[in-house]
Amino acid sequence: MTFGRTIVSSCVLIATLAIGFATFAYGPIPRPGITLRGTGASFPYPIYTKWFRDFSDRENNIFVDYEMTSSGTGIRDFIGGTVDFAASDAAMDFREIVQVKRGAVLLPMTAGEIALVFNIPGVTALNLPRDAYIDIFRGEIDNWNDPRIAGANPHTELPDLKITVVTRSEDSGTTFIFTGHLAHISKDFSEAIGHGRKTSWPATANFRKAPGNQGVAALVKRTPGAIGYVEYGFARLVELPVAKLQNRAGNFVSPGTEAGTIALADVKFADRALPGSDVPDLVAWPWDPEAENAYPITSFTWLLLYADQEDKKAEALRQLLTYMVSDEAQRQATELGYVPLPEGVRARVRRAITFIQ
Repeated sequence: MTFGRTIVSSCVLIATLAIGFATFAYGPIPRPGITLRGTGASFPYPIYTKWFRDFSDRENNIFVDYEMTSSGTGIRDFIGGTVDFAASDAAMDFREIVQVKRGAVLLPMTAGEIALVFNIPGVTALNLPRDAYIDIFRGEIDNWNDPRIAGANPHTELPDLKITVVTRSEDSGTTFIFTGHLAHISKDFSEAIGHGRKTSWPATANFRKAPGNQGVAALVKRTPGAIGYVEYGFARLVELPVAKLQNRAGNFVSPGTEAGTIALADVKFADRALPGSDVPDLVAWPWDPEAENAYPITSFTWLLLYADQEDKKAEALRQLLTYMVSDEAQRQATELGYVPLPEGVRARVRRAITFIQ
C-alpha cells in the first residue's frame, strides 16, 4: 500500500491515520547495514515516509525508521540524543539549539499549508473571512449561521448549528504555525490565546482536543459542526472539505501547490549562523504573505540533525538529504499535498548539508 494508490474508503484510511500510519511505519527492527532513527512532526509524515521508503529501496544498505509523534517530542528526543534526527514544524528556538551538545543543523525539507477542515452537513464549499476564522478559534463565533460567515457565503444555506473547534492536544508544530499566523494578524488573538506549540485555548465545551494531524482530522470527520486545523495533505487523504481563507490582499484562496509557492516566494532568510556554530540559519516564517493569490497559512518544515555524527551515519544522512532535495523527490510534493521547495531554498539546503560531519 502506498500513498499513490486510490483511496478506496476514507473511513478505513482515517482509522489507519488514527493509529499512527501503522501500515507505513517502519519498526525498529535490527538489520544489516545502517539504520537511521528519527521521531517528530506529524505534519510532514506522509511525504517523509514516501521519501524514506524510496531512498531505502534504492540504497539497500541504509534504512530509515521514522516514528510520528509531534514536533515537541521530536525536539526533546533530539536534545536528549536518543535519535539520529528529528522533525519539527516549529524548527527550534535558540535556547533549545544551545542545549544540543553535538551541534545542530536545521534544514527546511518541504513546505505545506495549514488547512481548516470542516464538517457542516450539506455544505462542501466555504469562504472564511479573516476576522471570522480568528474569532472562531478565539471562541467568539460559535454558530455556523453567524452573520460574518453567512455574509461571505451568500449562495450557501448555513445551518443553525453549534461550532465544535478541534485543536491539538500535545506540543505541536502545526499549532505553532497556525497560532503564529493568527497572533501575527490579530492582537486580540495574540493576547487571549498566544503563540506556541501549545497554547491556552478557550476552556469551553465546544473546544475539543485530539493528538496529531490524524487525530484532529478523525475527530472533525465524525463530528457534525466541527472545524479543525491540519496539514493540507492530511485533508486530501481523508477527503474532508477545506475552507477558502481570506488572505492579506482580501482574496479567498484555497490551499494548493500554486498558492503555497506564491506564499513562499518572498521569504527572506537572516544572514546569520545558528548560535555557537558556523551553520547557516535556515529558519524563516511567512506569517502573512502579501501576494494577491498567496495562501495565508504556509510554512516550511524542518529536519533537525547533529553536526557531529558517526562517520558512516553522517555519510548516510548526507545521501538521504541530497535525495530529499533532488528534482525527483521534490516533484512528489505536489502529489501528496505539499509545496516543493523553491530552487533558491534547495541550494541553501545543499550547502548546509555539508556541515553534517
